[in-house]
Amino acid sequence: MRFTEEHQQLRRTVRDFVEKEINPHVDKWEAAGEFPAHEVFKKAGRLGLLGVNKPEAYGGMGLDYSYQMVVSEELGTCACGAIPMALGVQTDMATPALARWGSHELKQEFLAPAIAGEAVAAIAVSEASGGSDVAAIKTIAKKDGSDYLINGSKMWITNAAQADWLCLLVNTGEGPVHANKTLVIVPTKTKGVTVGAKIDKLGMRASDTCPIFFEDVRVPQRNRIGEEGMGFMMQMVQFQEERLCGAIGTLRGMEGLIDATIAYCKERTTFGQPLIDNQVIHFRMAEMRTEVELLRSLIYRAVEDYIAGTDVTLMASMAKLKGGRLAREVADSCLQYWGGMGFTWENVAARAYRDTRLLSIGGGADEIMLGIICKLMGILPGKKKKS
Repeated sequence: MRFTEEHQQLRRTVRDFVEKEINPHVDKWEAAGEFPAHEVFKKAGRLGLLGVNKPEAYGGMGLDYSYQMVVSEELGTCACGAIPMALGVQTDMATPALARWGSHELKQEFLAPAIAGEAVAAIAVSEASGGSDVAAIKTIAKKDGSDYLINGSKMWITNAAQADWLCLLVNTGEGPVHANKTLVIVPTKTKGVTVGAKIDKLGMRASDTCPIFFEDVRVPQRNRIGEEGMGFMMQMVQFQEERLCGAIGTLRGMEGLIDATIAYCKERTTFGQPLIDNQVIHFRMAEMRTEVELLRSLIYRAVEDYIAGTDVTLMASMAKLKGGRLAREVADSCLQYWGGMGFTWENVAARAYRDTRLLSIGGGADEIMLGIICKLMGILPGKKKKS
């Protein structure tokens, strides 16, 4: 990956945004269980950070995904995982399909405000009964004149308490499960949309996550993204950016935690010497930093292929799998070297330990990633023939 001066300037812009607008408030937002999304998103929108790779016609920069990757990577310098995740939902999860397949009118109405930071978006796919099994969703949208009538529910929806609109995956037919689904934009103020109470999560404490319920929710069919029945395919493509975003976001956070742990181990003295002088510790730090660089190489290669138009399902799945597992490993190892301090709630390693655990679950669990990888390797067990 070759970075231009424009890439580097974008990195500086994001770091400055994080240092001034996010990190000074993280402890307060974590304690409150939410952050002021509209306020933060408006500031990010003014800097152009919510539409880096989105069409210029709707307020974006029209740049390739390497620039969005830079934004996601530098957001990893946030002092928690919740805010980068919320911003990632806006840029890499709720809007890619809309930007790619939505009608001009739909993009004017929903994409442009999301890019400007004037609207908060959420992706509504997961359901309590299905989890990572997207094909098993039960929420239904039936045609009623020129409208859809939607009934069902969604679970674990990031940004839900503050979202202005949802990119909602629904069943619009009775056919095969991979060909009966459609993505529909649903404003959250629509009659019949109910956002449930915020979920008390292990980590990502500053991010509001809620269930959403739909009872005879009426939206015009023109709110459909692309063709009816193509929603599953669109969501699978959208997952490529979501999974890349998740993996990218771990890099700076892991580096920052390793550096903070090294600094602590230099200060903490046991048995007459600094902790860092123990070979087992400084070797471990070197091993972890090497693993982070290997993950970065995989991600950069996947992004290069994605920009070239290649299907990166395999590498995006590998990156997400490795990112989630490595982030857990780094957080656990670093927490150990902080000793008793690492077991306290406000400790940097403890927060990373809580926050990073989500990556191996959200956006497709590790087991789903392994299944995708095995399928693309051609090693899934064949179906037994009926006798």
